[in-house]
Order: sequence, then C-alpha cells, then structure tokens
Amino acid sequence: MKKAIFIIFIYLIPNQGSTMVIDNLENPELRKWIHFTDRVMGGISSGRLRYLEDGNEKYYKMTGDVSTEKNGGFIQFATEIEKVGNNNFEGVRMRVRGNGENYQLHLRTRMTKLPWQYYSQEFSTTEDWRVIELPFNKFKKSNFYQPRSFKSNGIKSIGIVAIGKDFEAEIDLAHIEFF
Repeated sequence: MKKAIFIIFIYLIPNQGSTMVIDNLENPELRKWIHFTDRVMGGISSGRLRYLEDGNEKYYKMTGDVSTEKNGGFIQFATEIEKVGNNNFEGVRMRVRGNGENYQLHLRTRMTKLPWQYYSQEFSTTEDWRVIELPFNKFKKSNFYQPRSFKSNGIKSIGIVAIGKDFEAEIDLAHIEFF
C-alpha cells in the first residue's frame, strides 16, 4: 500500500527541471522538417531550408525572400511533435542565430486545426549563436475563438516563421527543446 501511494505521489509531482529535446541534430534524418511558403495560398515569397555542418556545428538554415505582395508574407519550416506526455513543460528553448531580423515561433495544438490557427511568439536574432527561451504563457493566439492558453501535451507541431513584412530572411537553428 505504501509503495502504491509513493508511486502515485511521484506521478503527481510536477517534473521540474526536465526537458524534451525536439531536435538536437544528432540524427537529422529522423526529424522531418517541412519548408513551405505563402505560395500555398497564392503569395510570392520564396525560400529554402538546408541542413549544414560547419566543423562540429550542425544546424538548419532557412533563407528566402518574404513578400507581402498578393496577400502573402511568410516562409517557414515546421515539424510535427509526438508523444509530449504528461509533463508540464513551461516553454521552448532554442539555439539560434540570424541576420538581426525578428522571427516567430508558431505552435499548433489539437485545438488549432485550420492553417490560420496557431499560437505565436516573436523573437529576435543576432549574428552570434544564442539561446532563447520562449515561455508558453507569453504566446499569443492567432484568433479570438481559440482557447487563451494551452498545455504542452496538446502541442502537435512547431514552426519557425519569417512573417509579416518584406525582408530577406536568414535564420539558423542548432537545437530546440521543451523545458
């Protein structure tokens, strides 16, 4: 009986300090990142996603031209998330660098089924690698009818997006995880 109570007690304690690596580029063939642009809806933005190695550094590089012409204005790369489990993660941590522009991280959940539904948070880049933490409670919903908040176990995909203005995008990602 004591053993059963202990197991239940341990299960109910929040898993503080834990992480779930989404991609550390140890085996990039296992993580499927998909690159797409606003051309899926008639826009004219263009870009590409590459996996690169520079010495011991492994990273994804997204480059392209974001254009708001023809009601467009984005390029992105995204991946599906499976089996988050019952951990109560607090946010996303990633190691990035870029061209000094602002980008967004988009999260889609079980409740965001349509393409224009997501939760987003903006972040800035520098030419040097840096670690950025984006807490879930700072993400903004894209539509008024979405729930205000979400739980990490409901996240279904994550995407890095260059969006919203005419600019040349260049962003590198070396590591991403839930914390």
